[in-house]
Amino acid sequence: MVKRIHILNGPNLNLLGTREADIYGTLTLADIESLCREDCVRLGIEMSFAQTNSEGELVTLIQAAGAAGAGLVINAGAYTHTSIAVHDAIRAARVVAVEVHLSNVYAREDFRHHSYISPVARGVICGFGATGYRLAISALAEELD
Repeated sequence: MVKRIHILNGPNLNLLGTREADIYGTLTLADIESLCREDCVRLGIEMSFAQTNSEGELVTLIQAAGAAGAGLVINAGAYTHTSIAVHDAIRAARVVAVEVHLSNVYAREDFRHHSYISPVARGVICGFGATGYRLAISALAEELD
């Protein structure tokens, strides 16, 4: 069986590299995609990578990951803290998900301390920048065995 991972990114992550580098670093989303692709190739995993600013589209992409039997790495951006729809999509799709954040959300504003995704995620990785995506891929590779 071929292992698959879908890596989904929410609103404003298309601005990485130019957006608040002191918080999010200087890598672009394309840079992160490249790092993830290298890891997936090395691990023999098929990878899908997407970004959307639309909550509804993010839900559709989560459902597609579930339908494909893929693991999910998700950085839902601000939807992490606001979207019951994203929570419900992960649960309904029965997808093994790892929640990722570039920054340490617990060292930031109080409203970032609550996640609607965490209760339906296998795990959460935050504060390690782009390395968080790589850690999530590694964890999912083991989970999907």
